[in-house]
Amino acid sequence: MNTINEFLSLKEFEAIVFDNNKVEISDVVLDRVNKSFEFLKEFSGNKVIYGVNTGFGPMAQYRIKDEDRLQLQYNLIRSHSSGTGKPLNPLCVKAAILARLNTLSLGNSGVHPSLIHLMKELINKDITPLIFEHGGVGASGDLVQLAHLALVLIGEGEVFYKGERRPTQEVFELENLKPIQVEIREGLALMNGTSVMTGIGVVNVHNANKLLDWSLKFSCAINEIVQAYDDHYSAELNNTKRHKGQREVAERMRTNLADSTLIRKREDHLYTGENTEDVFKEKVQEYYSLRCVPQILGPVLETINNVASILEDEFNSANDNPIIDVKNQHVYHGGNFHGDYISLEMDKLKVVITKLTMLAERQLNYLLNSKINEILPPFVNLGTLGFNFGMQGVQFTATSTTAENQMLSNPMYIHSIPNNNDNQDIVSMGTNAAVITSKVIENSFEVLAIELITIVQAIDYLEQKDAISSVTRKMYDDVRKIIPTFSQDQVMYPFVQNVKDYLINN
Repeated sequence: MNTINEFLSLKEFEAIVFDNNKVEISDVVLDRVNKSFEFLKEFSGNKVIYGVNTGFGPMAQYRIKDEDRLQLQYNLIRSHSSGTGKPLNPLCVKAAILARLNTLSLGNSGVHPSLIHLMKELINKDITPLIFEHGGVGASGDLVQLAHLALVLIGEGEVFYKGERRPTQEVFELENLKPIQVEIREGLALMNGTSVMTGIGVVNVHNANKLLDWSLKFSCAINEIVQAYDDHYSAELNNTKRHKGQREVAERMRTNLADSTLIRKREDHLYTGENTEDVFKEKVQEYYSLRCVPQILGPVLETINNVASILEDEFNSANDNPIIDVKNQHVYHGGNFHGDYISLEMDKLKVVITKLTMLAERQLNYLLNSKINEILPPFVNLGTLGFNFGMQGVQFTATSTTAENQMLSNPMYIHSIPNNNDNQDIVSMGTNAAVITSKVIENSFEVLAIELITIVQAIDYLEQKDAISSVTRKMYDDVRKIIPTFSQDQVMYPFVQNVKDYLINN
């Protein structure tokens, strides 16, 4: 059980989304939300307040009659429930609901407490509103995507429930849930914010951390396969640079490889004074994709951590407009709904995940190209050369998927298009950035799945499974339960998918 209170950490957020921890709302939060609601109710009686007694966007210059105020909110929700494309991943939707719930719990939005309660029930009962990938420009918040959440909260639209797409009304009746009633500005408060891009961002960071951990383990395994020297990930070398990410990656490599019997000491081979040949048989240094892992994955690690910090700040912030300030007895109009922080961070994240994917593709190519590794057969083919193909076919998939990631990594942050009668004249495209980053991450899992199958095939060819580190051995054993050693050609796509699922779920 996680209680929404003063501050929700990223760790607590992830426990709710990924570990299915239940959500509880503290009395402190309910009191804060109720005070905000009661203040706005009284304060807005004789004042012009955006979205309470005015139209929206460029229509804000039009006064709304008192008797039409509540219907205005319903009009907003229904008219903006206009998303298209694929439905968002249920985990992303759950994260978006939690992000919106936490934001509204800050007491800066003037919503009725019933809204908080119903959003909590959606999370705890695993009811997933139908929200589409396409729609928001990320400036006045995730207007379109959050409209679909609001649509469900008023008892309309559709949800996913126990694996089925069903009308919201049916599911609410089954679960004895009542739709919210608009009291003042619940429609605008739900829609005016960055919660969808932020929710997707949290899922992206969670998966990016998994990719980083796998990439680091794969890099260690390949260094074992080629019996590399240990100085390139030594503390002595890496501590001569001040970057924390590089140092941490090197330290994790040392931990992973601590009990390997394949890694060598340079002083035992090239520093003995006995190497008198003019052309050295042994490689003096490995290729960059093996030797520069701390320098390549270090920036990836630091970027993921920085993105995580920004996301934590965002879902603990009031990203709404206007902002209701009970303490100062005032209502402030501004642009806290703008998604530039998240848009920029998602662009950074997809860039570093693409670089991680490129590293995996180059490492894969190293294993498959016998002319450069000089220890493995072409394409790690354990069958008959010329007759069998080994990993030749799946390399095409890895290469093309890496190329797609390179193309997708162009920034959305700078692709602002003015819209909304130029009221929104510069926008973030943050939700698009987050969705595209999700695709980059999924692609990366596919490339790494192919790399991992190749690694275990190489270990078997070289008969190294009893010499590799315990970390690599566990990975090896897990994958061999999915795809046994093979020398004859077989249909590969089910194995690639199953290994991909293993990487995502572990």
